[in-house]
Amino acid sequence: MNAHLLMIEDDTRLAQMVSEYLGQSGMQVTHCVDGGSGLARLQGHEGAALPDLVILDLMLPDMDGLDVCRRIRTLPGAVAQVPILMLTAKGDPMDRIIGLELGADDYLPKPFEPRELLARIRAILRRREGGPAPSTQLLRFGTLEIDRDARSVTVAGQVCELTSYQFDLLVALAERAGRVLTRDQIMEAVRGRELEAFDRSIDVHMGRIRAAIEADAKNPHRILTVRGVGYVFAKQQD
Repeated sequence: MNAHLLMIEDDTRLAQMVSEYLGQSGMQVTHCVDGGSGLARLQGHEGAALPDLVILDLMLPDMDGLDVCRRIRTLPGAVAQVPILMLTAKGDPMDRIIGLELGADDYLPKPFEPRELLARIRAILRRREGGPAPSTQLLRFGTLEIDRDARSVTVAGQVCELTSYQFDLLVALAERAGRVLTRDQIMEAVRGRELEAFDRSIDVHMGRIRAAIEADAKNPHRILTVRGVGYVFAKQQD
């Protein structure tokens, strides 16, 4: 799998090790030592092509990795949709939850095995590439439209901003509208999700999806919670 990755990491030895390891799998890694230079590269200040994925460290010398993640998601155009894999040395699950809430697609605690990093990168890229095209690319539920080909979501013609992983989660639910799915079933339905995620991560992503597609995220009528079980995507909407 050939891919161009941007690694924003102040530990140059770690970055070199990761670059060499991923290079053996055909991946090219561009390294930036701080958040400012990473954001500049993403904004095209150096004339570089947009990376396929960003590996973002939580602890950076000039700014917090969470702030970098937040800024990436507010950049114009396709830059805001670049998948983000966050590296965190902090053991507090809240740091990971906040990262997911800000738009990170996945997280990996330090220290990590290079093989696990590679597996997570491949999983994210496979989700983004998608699989065989379904017979019907457009899913409609009232004013909500999900275009699987363009990987876009609109409500009453207004574009909804979702990460690559959140889009896949929404599609997985919408394709099974009316069926109650557990968190495990939801994760299994998303292609390439090989590694177990903590249950709360699904809840965080669902909250982000609701904020994007619901008129009132606190009183949703599209994605409903089934207490003690999981979620169901309502067939009848609007």
